[in-house]
Amino acid sequence: MLGTKMLVIDDDVNICELIKVYFTNEGYEVQIANDGISGMQMFKSYDPDIVLLDLMLPKKDGTDVCREIRANSNKPMIMITAKGGVFDKVLSLELGADDFVVKPFDMQELLARVKAVLRRYSTMESHVDKDTLKFDNLEISLSNHELKINGESIDLPNKEFMLLHFLAKNYNRVFTRDQLLNKVWSFDYLGDSRTVDVHIKRLREKLAGVSTKWELRTIWGVGYKFEVFQNND
Repeated sequence: MLGTKMLVIDDDVNICELIKVYFTNEGYEVQIANDGISGMQMFKSYDPDIVLLDLMLPKKDGTDVCREIRANSNKPMIMITAKGGVFDKVLSLELGADDFVVKPFDMQELLARVKAVLRRYSTMESHVDKDTLKFDNLEISLSNHELKINGESIDLPNKEFMLLHFLAKNYNRVFTRDQLLNKVWSFDYLGDSRTVDVHIKRLREKLAGVSTKWELRTIWGVGYKFEVFQNND
């Protein structure tokens, strides 16, 4: 994608150089940082379109870098892991990454994953305006606190509405129960985290059969996401 700005944060100089040469030849603009602190500084100054982030970094760990980026930005991010175990994959998703690759990786596969993540992000941006989220047969207006299904207003309790809005606004991204409690119920919530399951169940009942182009989905062992399928216009 010509002119796309990529930031690679990885302490492996050889991998960084390979990525830079390959993606520069594909028309990307690539900047490199070899530790977590300089990576965060470059993220703020460079304002990349996508970030490739290693989990294991000197000075500031990749997990901390990811959390800091996600606290302020929804820019696409692919985690680079040294192992292919379930723990690293789940951790990457829990931290807010859009995808992950395992070292050693093939550059063509990495390019395909980068393009796929950028396409999803571009589609996400087209669904979001200043006030209303719009999907197939579904509109969610934050300012009016209104949900419309097939153009008809549907009453929702406040927490169900806020949960749906948060997931839809960050669609195709997985959130754990604890993350949803923090974002929707706030940090001072003292109840059972299973309350998220109850609210998801109620939302699914109300959204059943509305569309085949998106789904309120459970990612077993991780959490929930509002998934919009890639063929959705």
